[in-house]
Amino acid sequence: MKALRFWKNHPSGLLAGFVLVAAALLVVSLFVGCRASYSHESTAAIPGRSGLHALGARARSGIAPDSLAGPAEELWVITRSISDNGQRDPNTPGSGALAAKLPDQQHEIPLPLKHTNVKAAISGYIATVEVTQQFHNPYATKIEAVYVFPLPHNAAVNEFLMTIGERRIRGIIRERQEAERIYQAAKSQGYVASLLTEERPNIFTQSVANIEPGKDIDVNIKYFHTLDYVDGWYEFAFPMVVGPRFNPPPGASGVSPEDEPGAAPISKSDGVGAVARGQHGISSQKIEVQYLRPGERSGHDISLSVDVNAGVAVEESVCRTHNVSKETVSSERFVVTLNPNDRIPNKDFVLRYKVAGERIKSSLFTYRDERGGYFTLMLYPPQELNELSRQALELVFVLDCSGSMSGRPLAQAKAAIERALHRLQPLDTFQLIRFSTDASALGPRPVPATAENIRRGWEYLRSLNSEGGTMMIEGIKAALDFPHDPQRLRFVCFLTDGYIGNESEILGEVHNRLGASRIFSFGVGSSVNRYLLDHMAKLGRGAVAYLGLNDDGAVVMDDFIERISHAALTDLRVDWGGMQVTEVFPHRMPDVFVGRPVILTGRFNGGGNTTVRLVGNATGRPVELTIPAKVDDQAATHRALPSVWARMKIAGLADQATYGNDESLPVQIKQVALDYGLMSAFTAFVAVDSTRQTEGKEGTTVPVAVPVPEGVKYETTVNEK
Repeated sequence: MKALRFWKNHPSGLLAGFVLVAAALLVVSLFVGCRASYSHESTAAIPGRSGLHALGARARSGIAPDSLAGPAEELWVITRSISDNGQRDPNTPGSGALAAKLPDQQHEIPLPLKHTNVKAAISGYIATVEVTQQFHNPYATKIEAVYVFPLPHNAAVNEFLMTIGERRIRGIIRERQEAERIYQAAKSQGYVASLLTEERPNIFTQSVANIEPGKDIDVNIKYFHTLDYVDGWYEFAFPMVVGPRFNPPPGASGVSPEDEPGAAPISKSDGVGAVARGQHGISSQKIEVQYLRPGERSGHDISLSVDVNAGVAVEESVCRTHNVSKETVSSERFVVTLNPNDRIPNKDFVLRYKVAGERIKSSLFTYRDERGGYFTLMLYPPQELNELSRQALELVFVLDCSGSMSGRPLAQAKAAIERALHRLQPLDTFQLIRFSTDASALGPRPVPATAENIRRGWEYLRSLNSEGGTMMIEGIKAALDFPHDPQRLRFVCFLTDGYIGNESEILGEVHNRLGASRIFSFGVGSSVNRYLLDHMAKLGRGAVAYLGLNDDGAVVMDDFIERISHAALTDLRVDWGGMQVTEVFPHRMPDVFVGRPVILTGRFNGGGNTTVRLVGNATGRPVELTIPAKVDDQAATHRALPSVWARMKIAGLADQATYGNDESLPVQIKQVALDYGLMSAFTAFVAVDSTRQTEGKEGTTVPVAVPVPEGVKYETTVNEK
């Protein structure tokens, strides 16, 4: 049994167990022959060609991943040796696309993703979300379904389950290249298999191989994440579609054309292509999203419910993105359900709810397990910040005028900037910068906020149109490279949908050029790139706001002006008292703005009751906030905290990779992900049903085409021959 555990934890040493394998051959033939009659849940069984190896399965009852299950729960794994060349099999996403053979005039396109069901439960400010993707083969031959889809960038994905009829196969987390080899081996031999990989922190690929004609396969994904909080309102967001990305040509964004094509998944040479349905490969990007043409519709729809248990009374809730029904269970709990008439997955679902009573000073959640203590602390800005007036500002507005912003998004962004110009004070200065394929500005430097200059700004703003690609790097350079005025606080405000494929370069440039600036990101549109916008604000010691298609740009900008009209709490330091805190994320303490708390997540070893002290400066004045902490709270049942912490650590290491050259970072990310059973750029989930082989050759690959996000024009964003 020790040998079995060694093989599970050390895949590279599988051949060392050859003697035990030979002894197990007879058992295998009897075991596999009777497995089809079982319907209990099991771990992934992995087929191959050259040898047989036993893998201890963990049951759903909560046995630790590295524990061995009983004989009745054990699956046999067949593996084969495949050379590791760092490249994907050429037969993956897009080779053959049955969907491309369908008549163009057909309004509803039969595609293998039939339905997505989302169930979210919120306790305090931590959400637990289960996503079930229901795949169906509508064709007369066997297929492989490939679906590129979004999840929140801070999602800690830690469970993966494949269901075929009554049989459930629990996925296992493996190093990404190993998981891909396992999947390809199963696919080539006719076994039903699923593979989940991360392409970006907010973009994933689901592959399901060997779906037989007329058959259904469900894939369930579970994750945790913390909620945003602003001015008493919590926000839960679920992204439904990946927006079409623009990828700068080689060399245009500072990326060397010699970047190795087989590099790691976060290699700077990897883009995310946007192509028409059935036209795989024309974007020349490693990852592609296929989009339905105007007038086309797939049968894919979505159902969603959110069960909110706020812990305190809820004053009101609002969902401006979708039509929903609400059931009030108590003053602290309510359930929101997506209405059947609004189930096309073409925009982010955003639910906001406001808690009653005075502003809470802090929220500390803790959890202990055999690995130690974990905590997450939401620090609220002290009341003193409301009483301090702001100093003179230097506001730089950077407007995305690329093709994806055409129409309503650009109009809303212009309205927001126009409102901001109206709110400027005489001692302020401002600058307007536009970018698409290149960048231009109102002038060479910020100008005083006089009536004449504001009028010039309005005229310049109204003259701007949307066209061309999203060369955001040019906007970064134009906004951050000119000298900073030390007499004024500089706020650089990016208004964009973030539809780019070179996020790592953008974040690296923000880090390298930031200086004394603060960055506020405004996401404009129905399904924006929240990963990019959130991280720009985080690196830029600012904040982020989202301007949906149904929001008022002027109101959103008024909120921003109100935010910066009060002093920020800077140079933060935390005295953790007796908590004995280690590994707190984010590493660099952000500034605290009025109405916007800071969430810190870390580990602790202390016990008992203690006091946490937060100390900072506001316009040169010292400000202190004290928070009582009960780290031995017996009611602390926040089991998600280890996963949330590990996801924060992975994000912190990935951020360092955008501006550093530390070759150990990928190794560190992979190890944390494996230790905590999480998705990352270097790990993947794989599940294989080894009870039977499907008939026939490998199925044709059918990419799941998706609708263009609401408000985005197909003709300005999607590549088509």
